[in-house]
Amino acid sequence: MNKDQVKGTAEKMKGKVNEAVGRATGNPARELKGDVQQEAGQTRKDVGDMKEAAKDMAKDVAKDVKRHH
Repeated sequence: MNKDQVKGTAEKMKGKVNEAVGRATGNPARELKGDVQQEAGQTRKDVGDMKEAAKDMAKDVAKDVKRHH
């Protein structure tokens, strides 16, 4: 797990809290802030997932190259 995955997940959690508080208190601005935080967190997590997948693919390629030489 890389830092983008961790920070993205944390941002999503903060967004869920803000959305719930906004909904419970009748504060649409806070609810919207929570929605935006969740989307930003998901995007950052997705970036982290892609980085992790690329790193894994690079390791696999390196293994294959090493095996064939």
